[in-house]
This record gives sequence, C-alpha cells and structure tokens, in this order.
Amino acid sequence: MDGLKAALGPFGIFSHELRSEDPAQQDRIRRAAADVENLGFGAIWLGGSSSVRHAAHLAASTDHVVLATGILNIWFEDAHSVAAQRADLERSHPGRFLLGLGASHAALARDYRRPYSTMVEYLDALDAAAPPVPADRRVLAALGPKMLGLSRDRAAGAHPYLVTPEYLEQARGILGPEPLLAPEVTVVLDDDPATARATARGFLGYYLALPNYAANLKRLGYTDDDLADDGSDRLVDALVVRGTDDTIHHRLRQFLAAGADHLALQVITASGDSEPPLPQWRRLAALTSGLTR
Repeated sequence: MDGLKAALGPFGIFSHELRSEDPAQQDRIRRAAADVENLGFGAIWLGGSSSVRHAAHLAASTDHVVLATGILNIWFEDAHSVAAQRADLERSHPGRFLLGLGASHAALARDYRRPYSTMVEYLDALDAAAPPVPADRRVLAALGPKMLGLSRDRAAGAHPYLVTPEYLEQARGILGPEPLLAPEVTVVLDDDPATARATARGFLGYYLALPNYAANLKRLGYTDDDLADDGSDRLVDALVVRGTDDTIHHRLRQFLAAGADHLALQVITASGDSEPPLPQWRRLAALTSGLTR
C-alpha cells in the first residue's frame, strides 16, 4: 500500500475533460495529460463513467503519472472484459493504472439492483479473471459504511466523491490507518464569495438531487433545507474549496488532516468549458507545492 500512496503523492487532477472521445480534442488531451504530469501531480483521475480505454489512450503521452478511472461504472462494463483490458495496459505500461469502481446511481444505471451485493459479485469476478485484477490496484467509490468496509477488505481503499473533511474523519475510522483514502475535492479558483458560490451551485445542483449523495450528506447532519436550491451557503462552503490562495491552501490542509492520503482535485469554472483548464491546473500546482499530509 505504501508503494501506491507514494506513486499517487498527495495531489492528483480529477478531470472529465481528459476522457473526452471527441476526435478533434485528442491531440489537445494528450498534451494536457503530459502537462499534468510535468506539473508534478501524481495521478490523473478520469471522471464521468470512465473506462480502461480512456486511461490507455493517455498512457503513451505520459511517463509515470498514475492513470485512474474515477469511476468505472460496474453496471455498464463486464468484469472479465475489464480485467483483460487492464492486463493489456499493465503489460504495455506496468504499474501505471489504478482501477476505480463504482455502483453509480439508480437513475444512471441499467438493471440497477442491490449495489453492495453487485459490487461484491463484481470483485469476485475480477478475482477469478485470468489474470485477476489485484486488490491493491483497485479502489471503490464508497460513501456509506458498508461500501467503505468493502473498500478496506477487498480493495486498496476508497475514492469517495462530494465529501467534507468531517466525512473523511468518519471514513478513516472505518477504513483504519492503512487503506488508501483518496477523495475527489472540488475547487473553484475565485476569491469572490458570491461568484464562487454561483459557480459551485451550477455544478452541485445535479449531484445534490441524487439520492446517494443526499443520504450521505444527511448522515453528516445536513438537512433538506441545505440541499434545496443547489445548496445552502453552509453546504456549498463545506463541499467546495474556494477563496484566496491562502484560504485554498488552508482548506486543502483540512482535507489532508482529516485523514485523506491523496486529493483528486477537480477544478470547476464559471464558463463550464469542455477543454482542459490548464491555467487553473498550473495555479493549483503552485498552491500545492510542498503541501503534504
């Protein structure tokens, strides 16, 4: 586990943009992935129901950055096919890939049923594949206590999405000290509270309407009022890192101090541009330089 944590380092970039399949974007995406690596980030987390093929597409344009799915949707990808694709990628680029798995949401999946049991079956299939996907090269997009326990027992750890430092303290208590805890952390690089919150709400509204996220936030003490209208100020400020450079630096420290080993930083911009936000990633690289757990 220490080897994986060392490879990831404290910070990575979480990006939907880098998994685009638009043919016109492919050269730009490969160059952007190389830039992320050169900036010193330890991982690229490919968001939005990503697949092994999305990671394989970036492997040749990078040298050592970990390429992770954040997350692969178990309802849409056969476990044995995933294991075979992962084995091919491992042969050509050893040690570069981390398989992030998630059970998604009922509204976004076909034939949705008992997500915990289905994840157990999926992990069983990965174990039985030839060759198998090693437990220490996969993480689960866990939120609730049962899935966190499964992340501890059957994977390298957990990759939760849309969480707070308080959540991470609780998750670390379930995982114990050794498993990887690598949450996605949303960042808005804007020090104006009104415009930063407006940008954050434009992003959060979709997720707050999904039952899994809503239930997790309610376990943390947030109410229906907090979840309404794309999030109360209290909730937005807990979920989204924003503000001056000093404030952002302080907030990232809070996530690390709460128990995270690695933060997968997702930059949200007001424009919602589909192109990789390289200027913002460069600023984050400067902000996180020298910041460790």
